[in-house]
Amino acid sequence: MWGGNGRRVPIPASSDAYIPVFRGRHASARRETNTGRHAPTHNRIMNDTATAPLLTSHKAKPAKQPSIDEMIETYIGATGGMQLLKAVMVAFAWAFDAQQVFISVFTDAEPPWHCVGSSANSPCSLDAASPCALPQGTWAWDRPAETSVVSEWALKCAGPTLVSLPASSFFAGWLAGGFLLATLTDSRLGRKKMLLVSLVSTSIAGVLTALAPNVWAYAALRFVSGFVRSTVSTCALVLATELVGKKWRNTVSVAAFFCYTVGFVSLPALAYTFREASWRSMYLWTSVPCLCYAVLLYFVAQESPRWLLVRGRKEDAVATLRQIAAVSGGGSFSMLKACNMIDDAGASGGGMFDTLQMMWGRRWALRRLVVAMAVGFGVGMVYFGMPLGAGSLGTNLYLSVTYNALAEVPSAVLSWILVGNVNRRSSAVALAAAAGACSLACVAIPSGTRMAAEILSFFATCTAFDVIMIYSTELFPTAVRNSAVGLVRQAMVLGGAAAPVLVALGRERSFWSFGMFGIATLCSAVFATFLPETRGRSMSDTMEEEEERMVAEATSFTITAAASAAMDSDGHLV
Repeated sequence: MWGGNGRRVPIPASSDAYIPVFRGRHASARRETNTGRHAPTHNRIMNDTATAPLLTSHKAKPAKQPSIDEMIETYIGATGGMQLLKAVMVAFAWAFDAQQVFISVFTDAEPPWHCVGSSANSPCSLDAASPCALPQGTWAWDRPAETSVVSEWALKCAGPTLVSLPASSFFAGWLAGGFLLATLTDSRLGRKKMLLVSLVSTSIAGVLTALAPNVWAYAALRFVSGFVRSTVSTCALVLATELVGKKWRNTVSVAAFFCYTVGFVSLPALAYTFREASWRSMYLWTSVPCLCYAVLLYFVAQESPRWLLVRGRKEDAVATLRQIAAVSGGGSFSMLKACNMIDDAGASGGGMFDTLQMMWGRRWALRRLVVAMAVGFGVGMVYFGMPLGAGSLGTNLYLSVTYNALAEVPSAVLSWILVGNVNRRSSAVALAAAAGACSLACVAIPSGTRMAAEILSFFATCTAFDVIMIYSTELFPTAVRNSAVGLVRQAMVLGGAAAPVLVALGRERSFWSFGMFGIATLCSAVFATFLPETRGRSMSDTMEEEEERMVAEATSFTITAAASAAMDSDGHLV
């Protein structure tokens, strides 16, 4: 087609013929050309066009096969109340996870002590920094020695290395388990089996920890506990979000964060109840309920239908979808049975590191994973580091930990609001920047008003933690989602493992604790700007599907930009 300036404009493929249209001063000249020596050729072309079959030069394209996300949304999109309750029950695993993470705040706490006797000539003085330099028999613990591992095994005078060994062992086991077990969820065991194995193993490790005869066995069992429970939170979050429709994913994710708060808050209540009892009671009362919960979950929860389809287990996926379909007997499953999905995770018995190899071979996936882990590292450093200084929020340990735990409640509410109304990337950037600014403010402001800035920093960090966890589940396709989310979580743990060193250094100079916390979270805010936005997008199931979506989005952007450039100031095509 010829436009107003004489340029040729293509007609859409749906047009039946090529009809030249002329405007302005070029019209007469063009008519003369068509009636002159070129007329026979032009008429022959028009005649051939009129008699030729339409669209003979275009091959019919086969209909695009619906994705797993679209098929599953068809069957469970309108998630019923009972299925939503099951998903929340899966997310409740976060409560037991929180108990295992923060239980050492009480079991490994240094109990207060007092001088024995009232003699004026007694060498004991409460002004002493440590009772280790006092003669034996001149001082005693305020509570029975078995209330803490520090007092029962006389670790107070053994040096800070031995005192911190159990907690360090737990984080070391967490890191090792996260790297070694995360891929099993995507490759061999699946979401449900891996979650059940982790919960049962955590319960057994907790019971054995309660029977530890010395600090060395205790530290070893804490390592085992951290190792086996390393996948609980990621398995529970991924499985819960994959059991409901797109409409309820954010709600289920925030429910998991509320459950984490419940587990965190339950610890000071439980510790206060057993304040005069042995520290072993804490492990028993957190391990046995976890085992009962695992048994209940075995009968209630289903395996992720997404994972079953990606692994090529169509019959199992159909059986699962029949159980969780929003409408009883809702529709035929013929479309699902006809699905010819290529297994992207090596369903034919590949190794458990196949998912990581897939990401390593794709630059976009590796770059996305590295950036997400960098964001998680800074946020995790503050999230796990702030509770270590719980004593700065009050003189009572139980109240101090409660204040930290309660800060998670409004952060979970804010997370729910943000994920439903604000872009993921913008939320992560703003929250990390706010946490960093408040942490840096703790260095400059007087100690009397430092508590408010510290609480605000922890509140923003908790919210950022929740948003990043949801963000991570949307950044990667089903085939590698659990592995990728697990690695992001491990980056957070790695940041938490570095926090105790900074807290110890910060006792002499606050910059090494609050200052470094602020710098780390500000860096996280910068890294978050390089992540793609995922709000409103459907979840991809394979790496190929994600790549096709990226190409389609890039093409759409190019076409839009070209169309905008082709429009003049009056909105007409030029």
